[in-house]
Amino acid sequence: MQIYNTLTRRKEAFTPIEPGRVRMYVCGMTVYDYCHLGHARVMVAFDVITRYLRHRGYDVTYVRNVTDIDDKILRRADENENGESIASLTERMIEAMHEDEARLGVLPPDQEPRATRHVGDIIAMVETLITKGYAYAADNGDVYYRVRRFEGYGKLNNRDLDEMRAGARIEVDEHKEDPLDFVLWKAAKPGEASWTSPWGEGRPGWHIECSAMSKCCLGDTFDIHGGGPDLTFPHHENEIAQSEAANGKPFVNTWMHAGAVRVNQEKMSKSLGNFFTIREVLEHHDPEVVRYLLVASHYRSAINYSPDSLADARKSLERFYHSLEGLALEGLALEGLALEGLAQEEGEPAAGAVAPEFDERFTAAMDDDFNTPGALSVLFDLARELNRARKEAPEQAPALALELKRLGGILGLLQLQQDAATFLKAGASGLPLSEAEIQAKIDARAAAKQAKDFAAADAIRNELAVLGIILKDSREGTTWVFEKPDA
Repeated sequence: MQIYNTLTRRKEAFTPIEPGRVRMYVCGMTVYDYCHLGHARVMVAFDVITRYLRHRGYDVTYVRNVTDIDDKILRRADENENGESIASLTERMIEAMHEDEARLGVLPPDQEPRATRHVGDIIAMVETLITKGYAYAADNGDVYYRVRRFEGYGKLNNRDLDEMRAGARIEVDEHKEDPLDFVLWKAAKPGEASWTSPWGEGRPGWHIECSAMSKCCLGDTFDIHGGGPDLTFPHHENEIAQSEAANGKPFVNTWMHAGAVRVNQEKMSKSLGNFFTIREVLEHHDPEVVRYLLVASHYRSAINYSPDSLADARKSLERFYHSLEGLALEGLALEGLALEGLAQEEGEPAAGAVAPEFDERFTAAMDDDFNTPGALSVLFDLARELNRARKEAPEQAPALALELKRLGGILGLLQLQQDAATFLKAGASGLPLSEAEIQAKIDARAAAKQAKDFAAADAIRNELAVLGIILKDSREGTTWVFEKPDA
């Protein structure tokens, strides 16, 4: 398996520290507001990565933290007219975050540490840094990290310290020894949430929170650290400096960063009016369509969110669900992703063996730095093979359908709907007729066929087709899907 390492700027063979076990930390959300599309990108990207690592047999410990004390949280709590407490605000936003990720089919992390529950660990790490000469307490109660004291600072972003200072907008602070130094502990202002420390009442700086929480959950050195594209500098650079100085060991072997989300080819921002929360998007779009859009691009690539990209995502999913439509798979053993039960008779090969090349190609794509576009192309080929089998070799169709769902499930797809008909009908927004009216037309057509009035039956079918309502006949009866006619 090859993974692109942001630290070395190349793909590398992945070798976990402990054979068979992967320890992964991903920077989570600062819970002062609802999660937005950028958060969804990170959630889904590392959900797919976790699912695939487990599929490959690794015992994965996935940690994603929650930042529940921060300047933005303090400001938002102050702004709320109802005088909401910090604890109430963060609990409400964490609950909303869990609802959003569940709707997107994102599995919860194994551990979800909160900064406020690790303040003792944070203080202990700051004390270690002071003792080792990497940090200093200022006379205003703040504690700062000496950036120039750490020899490797800038290695994640390949930056030179002098270049950073020349190109950065650094706020002048008379309490710092060097403008590049960053805060580890902030002295509390009157009325602010605070904790008692050796330097007085205060609260942690943002960067030190992740260094302390990752150490507590995963140890001094672990396999993978991930996050959004905006975190490489300064957050992750500062994490490396803090952790390696405090622990005296390499911090992380592989650094991974998800790509950004753009809206109609522009950067998503509140100032441009193109900023969307997950729940705003899901009010108007099927969660699986949104997830497909996030999976269809390589995790390191930027994603363009637009009406056209969402429409393309729905069409792609519809191709899969059309292939699965009408196949009764409920009785087959989806749990455990097993296909062995599909053998026709004793001595015959399992039906899953009808097309082993799909699994091989899927694995080859995902082993290449989690190449989800390549994996999806395999699923489309599998869907075409399933369509062929339904016509030419129907005895093979259940095994192929199960394989499609199994491989799709590794990406978190083809699992959120009860069945194909549910998904296809869910796309019937803008229906020209009500579902009751459509069913009445289907019943009238069935009556016409029963009376051998095939001209009338064909006329009803054609009438519905013009409206975009496509009828599909099978031994189980007649179903329909809505394909909005081109304008």
